[in-house]
Amino acid sequence: MKIEPIEKEPRKHPNLILHCGAHLVKRREVESVPTPRSTETWTPIPHMTLINRVEQTLTSNNLEIAGYAHSLTHDGMRYFGLIEIRSPDSSSGDYCWVLGLRNSHDKKFPAGIVAGMTVLICDNLSFSGEVKLARKHTRFITRDLPQLVQSAVGKLMDRWHHQDTRIAIYKLTDLDDRAAHDLVIRACDVGVCPNKLIPRVLHEWREPQHEAFQARNAWSFFNAATEALKGNLIELPRRTEALHGLLDSHVGLASLN
Repeated sequence: MKIEPIEKEPRKHPNLILHCGAHLVKRREVESVPTPRSTETWTPIPHMTLINRVEQTLTSNNLEIAGYAHSLTHDGMRYFGLIEIRSPDSSSGDYCWVLGLRNSHDKKFPAGIVAGMTVLICDNLSFSGEVKLARKHTRFITRDLPQLVQSAVGKLMDRWHHQDTRIAIYKLTDLDDRAAHDLVIRACDVGVCPNKLIPRVLHEWREPQHEAFQARNAWSFFNAATEALKGNLIELPRRTEALHGLLDSHVGLASLN
């Protein structure tokens, strides 16, 4: 996903149309959101506490923060964001990593981080199930957060080479229309996409918007599917984890892990 550079204002993007009521905001708007008082069993943290901790951890691990996008919903009670990060150790010029962040002040969900990948040519976003964090807003969340974030970032760095390998194998695995059509049905079966998205996936497979995906291979199919999945960051982690599982199995990557 192409995220706005840090020094500029974020702009609207399909991958951050989260659900009804969500909207992109500037960093200072996130900073201005009040944090509710703690109770004996619930300790909410400011949205910026999570953002700042992640940024500090990335910087201390020599990772470059290349861009961001922030979103608030429910009158600021729920925060969703993306931070684009890059590493000089990654050999791929096709994609870079992002971290998806979320936090709530209404007990809807815990503070969380999930690692993602954005395809630079088309702004497609996907998530990886191997790297994630979820911490309930209980008494010692502020104490535990630094270690948890460091663990998530450490796992991300460990998985970088694996992702390069995964995409290289996707590109080397040819698909004909019959195999692609079979994968679409299997994708529905494993919860990658609802039935209503089948026509869009097929359209992106048959008539890809970008020349780079005209090759008939698993990488092209991956991008056809993620293009169709744009628009709901809440469901995207679960769906793209399932997509990776489906394609990894198809290309024989599971046996390499």
